[in-house]
Amino acid sequence: MARPIVLSNGNLHVGINNFGLVHDFYYPYVGLENHAAGNDLRHKVGVFVDGSISWLDEDEGWVFTFRYPHSALIGHTLARHDGLGIILEFDDFVDTELNIFVRNTHVVNLRDESRNIVFYYHQAFAIGDSRSNTDTAQYLPDSRAILHYRGRRAFIVSGETDGKSLDQFTIGLFGIENHEGSYRDAEDGQLSGNTIEHGRVDSVIGFTLALDAHSSRRVNYWISAGVSLKDALVGHKTLKDSGVHTRLTASATWWHRWLEPASSLADRLPKKYRHAFVHGTMLLKSHIDNRGAVIASTDSSMLNYSRDAYAYCWPRDAGFTLWPLLRLGYTNEAQRFFEFIQQAMHPSGYVMHKYRSDGAVGSSWHPYVHGDDIAPPIQEDETAMTVFMFSQYYQLYKNDELLKRFYPSMIVPMADFLSEYVDVHTGLPKPSYDLWEEHYLVTTYTTAMTYAALLAAAELASLSGDRENNVKWQTAAEDIRTAAQKYLYNSERQVFYKGIYTDNGRFDPDPTIDSSAVFGAYLFGLFDSDSHEVVTSIETLQHTFEFSIDRPGLPRYEHDTYRRESDEVTGNWWYISTLWHAQYLIDQGDKASAIKIIDWVIEHALSTDALGEQINPITNQQIAPSPLTWSHAELVSTLLDLLERKTVS
Repeated sequence: MARPIVLSNGNLHVGINNFGLVHDFYYPYVGLENHAAGNDLRHKVGVFVDGSISWLDEDEGWVFTFRYPHSALIGHTLARHDGLGIILEFDDFVDTELNIFVRNTHVVNLRDESRNIVFYYHQAFAIGDSRSNTDTAQYLPDSRAILHYRGRRAFIVSGETDGKSLDQFTIGLFGIENHEGSYRDAEDGQLSGNTIEHGRVDSVIGFTLALDAHSSRRVNYWISAGVSLKDALVGHKTLKDSGVHTRLTASATWWHRWLEPASSLADRLPKKYRHAFVHGTMLLKSHIDNRGAVIASTDSSMLNYSRDAYAYCWPRDAGFTLWPLLRLGYTNEAQRFFEFIQQAMHPSGYVMHKYRSDGAVGSSWHPYVHGDDIAPPIQEDETAMTVFMFSQYYQLYKNDELLKRFYPSMIVPMADFLSEYVDVHTGLPKPSYDLWEEHYLVTTYTTAMTYAALLAAAELASLSGDRENNVKWQTAAEDIRTAAQKYLYNSERQVFYKGIYTDNGRFDPDPTIDSSAVFGAYLFGLFDSDSHEVVTSIETLQHTFEFSIDRPGLPRYEHDTYRRESDEVTGNWWYISTLWHAQYLIDQGDKASAIKIIDWVIEHALSTDALGEQINPITNQQIAPSPLTWSHAELVSTLLDLLERKTVS
């Protein structure tokens, strides 16, 4: 299930699902400690009216629409139930200064008669992303709130309507001892008022509303997060003293200011692209933790059918994400990321597969042992991407303090690793895992990325007065390019090889047509864009994947089975590979085709402009996780390419 709305302040990150319910609740890091990950943890919303309860995720009569209408990371969800004659409008935000999630809910009576309605908010946590039964929830009478806590995590849940606090509450158990959840206590319209429970605990708060015919009331609801009870209570009190409207306005103002560079450039785009451009930039920011980690996706729905989700920092994905932000003038995010990597990188000069938001190494399926070979469990392109993107950062902003801080401690060991991690027999980089995390070989994509990174590092060495490394890295880059021209083009299929298996004494080219090989060789200058190899590779890719301007989606590679539902297709369409194609077409001056691809991508987005990872070619449905940061980065980059090449009138 996608997250049409995500909300964040860099510490607290909330995902709203297709039923308008809280589905992910990360704190105190973006992407780490999802306190709402797991079964029975959706924060239900219900309306008791005309003698019965209607839960938004159980009653099929509810129809939902989602938007970001405020040019800010403030979500608007409209839930309408014509059978009940009720509309619910949610304006949701995470405060930009306080670690508080707020829902300002407009409850509308569509009927011709007055009615009494009880509006319920339910919340369930597995605090610390733990399944052990050690959470506690208790009612705080002085604060008219519910406290959920475990260890160094505390959440204060409260609300008000017309200045009056909640008038119903209860606390209970769920998922253990035959308890389905305390929300069932609301089904008679009156909560029992239980004041404390421990174990796997949930709670419900209720607001009784008297609504005249065709009238409405507003209910404000919030969760204040803290690393202690005191911390959470301070946020709760600050919100009550300031008022929800004041905090909403302050948060909107913060986002308006942050988005000024993107909004200014968006005005130069055709109107049909402006929302996607601004919202895409905003969604990139929402996935960046305040301590520097750039998270691939916070959509935890992957856990429903996989061992893990995407709530990690892949340095490669981070580099692609930072590139459009740097082009727009945003520098703080990049600097914090490089500080994050500076602390997290391996002493040998490479970055690991992926990282948690706190800098710890993330989960992995990459081993050290590969038959008779022993090698780091890495994707070498991620180290190369870090070096390359730092160079882009420096070249754009020419801040010599950056060189002083990062060149000796980060660039030198990384570039040394890249220049030395070379197969003496082929001159190509040694094998590592491909960017799709599936195969251990030397890929065309990684070779291109390594080549570009070494050239960038050589330039940084020159700027730092380091002649020895300048010569060493420049020479290493040229040697790799020479080897690539010798080995990486498949003259039989007229396309770049995906890569070559060189481990354990092998030399086995992989003829699979891979979008990353074709576009990587072009994007990072391993081969000239007008070279025979690039031109024919593009033609072969288009022919193999039956590219047409009406159905321009491209898969990652031939016979890709990941998340594929039918053998009738060679693979699902990926936004990333499709937008790489658009970028190539822009560079070649084919504005018309590129624009049609961009139109197609935006047409396949959610109503909030959220992009997932893939599209099912048979159903045209977006495939989670959604939003996916990298997809948005490629869309924003593609639109920036249009502007920079002045192909948009």
